[in-house]
Amino acid sequence: QVQLVESGGGLVQAGGSLRLSCAASGRTFNLYAMGWFRQSPGKEREFVAAISQSGGSTLYADSVKGRFTVSRSIAKNSVYLQMNSLKPEDTAVYYCAADQSPGPYSRDSDYDYWGQGTPVTVSS
Repeated sequence: QVQLVESGGGLVQAGGSLRLSCAASGRTFNLYAMGWFRQSPGKEREFVAAISQSGGSTLYADSVKGRFTVSRSIAKNSVYLQMNSLKPEDTAVYYCAADQSPGPYSRDSDYDYWGQGTPVTVSS
């Protein structure tokens, strides 16, 4: 099992940047594919970005390509989401997810473990 704790959310103006972090427990972090999802009020949870076990493969939703970057640090048992050129429509609660398999995956059903989420608000 792995436990995930997100941090780094907050309030930012449109055009600004935020870096989300997700810290994972356990000593087998390198065995997990990781993903980022988000959910806005009244909307379904949607895929944002994902990274493979090795970090060598990534996936992005079309809405964030070129603006967001997912990365991971095996040494720090963490995955990151660098968000640049933020837009009001990026406002959501952002969730980190993990699955003990190669990845990367864009479907939330592919992930077994989820964090509690961190809120991001982008003001216009």
